[in-house]
Amino acid sequence: MPELSFTERRDWLRLIRTRNVGPVAFRDLINRYGDAATAIDALPSLIRKKPLSVPTNEQVEREMMYSDQMGVRLICAVEPDFPRYLRALDPPPPVISVLGDASLLNKPCVAIIGSRNASAIGQRFAGTLAGELGRAGQTVVSGLARGIDAAAHAASIETGTAAVLGGGVDHIYPRDNTDLYHAIRENGAIVSESPLGYRATARDFPRRNRIISGLSRGVVVIEAAERSGTLITARYALEQNREVMAAPGSPLDPRTKGCNRLIRQGAHLIESAEDVLNILSGLRTLEMEEPRNGFDAPRFDVQAAAADIRKAGPVIRALLSPTPTPRDDIVRASGLPTPIVNAVLLEMDLNGEIVVEPDGRVALG
Repeated sequence: MPELSFTERRDWLRLIRTRNVGPVAFRDLINRYGDAATAIDALPSLIRKKPLSVPTNEQVEREMMYSDQMGVRLICAVEPDFPRYLRALDPPPPVISVLGDASLLNKPCVAIIGSRNASAIGQRFAGTLAGELGRAGQTVVSGLARGIDAAAHAASIETGTAAVLGGGVDHIYPRDNTDLYHAIRENGAIVSESPLGYRATARDFPRRNRIISGLSRGVVVIEAAERSGTLITARYALEQNREVMAAPGSPLDPRTKGCNRLIRQGAHLIESAEDVLNILSGLRTLEMEEPRNGFDAPRFDVQAAAADIRKAGPVIRALLSPTPTPRDDIVRASGLPTPIVNAVLLEMDLNGEIVVEPDGRVALG
C-alpha cells in the first residue's frame, strides 16, 4: 500500500491519540468503519459513559509539524516503510514515531535485554554479544534502560542499534543515558508509539516491551530476576513466535534466576554471538511480500448486527473477570461469532469498562 495522504495520516493520528483508543480498539474501529475519519465520526455513538476527547485537526497538525521539524518520521502500520516484523503483530501499533535511521528497523533485528542492576560481567557479555551481532549485520534492539540495555546499545552504535522508548521519542529516560540517547539519535534509531512530549508511566513499559520483541526475530535475555519486566518481553516474544534465548548464570545470583528458568522452560541456551546467529539462521522467514496485519479483516456490518450486539452484551460481561482472558477463550465460551464478541468488547473498552492488555487479553476494569 502507498503512503497515506496528509489527511489520512492526520485522521489516523487523531484516532489513536483519542483517550481510551489503544491499538486493539483502533484496529477494531478501522475494521468496523473502514477508515479513521468515519470511525471518528462514529465515536460519539460508542462512547457514552466517559467524556469524548478526540484531538482537533489543529492539535494533530501541530504534532505533525513539530515532528517534521525535529526530523521525526510518523509511520502508519499500513505504509510500506513500517517495520515488517512489527506489522505482523495482532494488532500492530497503528503509528510509530522514528527519530534517526528508520531503515535499520527493516534490517534483521535481534533484541538484547536484561537487568537494570546488571553485574559488570553481564554488561561486558551484553556488549560483546551486541558488537559481534552488529558486525554480522543485525540491528540490535533494546529499551535504553540502565544495565544490559545500555551496554548492548553502546556496543552496537557503529553497526546499527534501535532504542524503543515508553515515552515520546523526545523524552530521555533515564537521564543517566542522555549521552547514549544522543549517540543513538545520530547513528541509530529512537522508536516509540507515544506522542512527542509524552512522559512514560509504569503502564507504558509493557507496550514498549511488546514493540522491542515485535521488531525482532529473536530476543536474548541476559541477567533477569524471577519477577522482572524483562520476562514480560520474553513472554511477548513467545506469543509472537519469536525465538527466545537466554544466557545461563550462577544459581546463587538472583539476577540470573529468570534466565535459568527460561532455559528450563525451553529457551535456547546461548554463550556466544555464533549461538544466536545459528538459531536465527534456522528460522523460517516471515512472508514479507504480503505481511499479515490487523487491518485486513472483512468489513463488519454493524447496523445489520445491532440487535445481536445488544443481546450479546450481558453474555460477554458475565464471562469476564479481573483476570486477563484471551479473546479466543471468550468467543469459545460465549458460542457467539467473533465479530459480535469484538463489537461488544470494543464498546466496553471505549467506555472504560474493561482493561485491554497490549496482547489483546481482556479483564474487567
